[in-house]
Amino acid sequence: MRAVVSSEWLKLRSVTSTYRAVGVAALMVVLGAVWTLYVGGLADERGSIRAAAPEEGFLPLLQTSLALIGVLAITSEQATGMVRSSLVVVPRRGVLFAAKAAVVGAVTFAGAVAILLITYVTSRLIAGDRLLGFNQSSLAADLPTLLASGLSVAVLALVGLGLGCATRSTAAGIVSVVSLLFVLPGIANYLPAPWNTRVATFMLPNLVPQIADERLSRRLGDGLLPPWVALAVLISYAAVALPVALYLFKKT
Repeated sequence: MRAVVSSEWLKLRSVTSTYRAVGVAALMVVLGAVWTLYVGGLADERGSIRAAAPEEGFLPLLQTSLALIGVLAITSEQATGMVRSSLVVVPRRGVLFAAKAAVVGAVTFAGAVAILLITYVTSRLIAGDRLLGFNQSSLAADLPTLLASGLSVAVLALVGLGLGCATRSTAAGIVSVVSLLFVLPGIANYLPAPWNTRVATFMLPNLVPQIADERLSRRLGDGLLPPWVALAVLISYAAVALPVALYLFKKT
């Protein structure tokens, strides 16, 4: 198994799409710095301001870009036929798929946490002593949210891996991930009350604040899930997508 994981890690870091995805994700640091400079200027004029934290506001960019790594980890091999060569070396499809999932999960989680921490530290250094709202708490207090955000990125990448395997199409995999992240939560908001809040509570973008035991947006009201339940729901996204994808992978 270790040799298979090493092989998958080699394949992942040998393709340019991985570096492009990480490069797009790293734009979060730049955008976070620009945002902090902007709201810092407003704070200089008004004395104080309550702004959204950049590591939270630009999280969808991080999630979408790194989820692409999960999709391409399988669809690129399926498109080129390289997956057949991989199966010659590793005929046990379950082992091959598990190795891909392990590498994708580890790489995206580590990359996401690194980018989130850099964005966090950079924005706080730029903010200085200005009262911007998001820089009033300590790193220790904000760490649960940062880790939950990183975990959400890894889960979405694993879901992307599963959807890419199931659809055998990069475009379909990406569309599915974007729908899960943006379209379905948007639809949930238009459901009649109280089902809009109840359904939206289980949507992936709304699980991170609940894991950190924080409120959702005012439009959605208070989170209905305790942190441990929200964490279990988040993990269940990957826990459902991966076995289904593995089943289809074994059948093809």
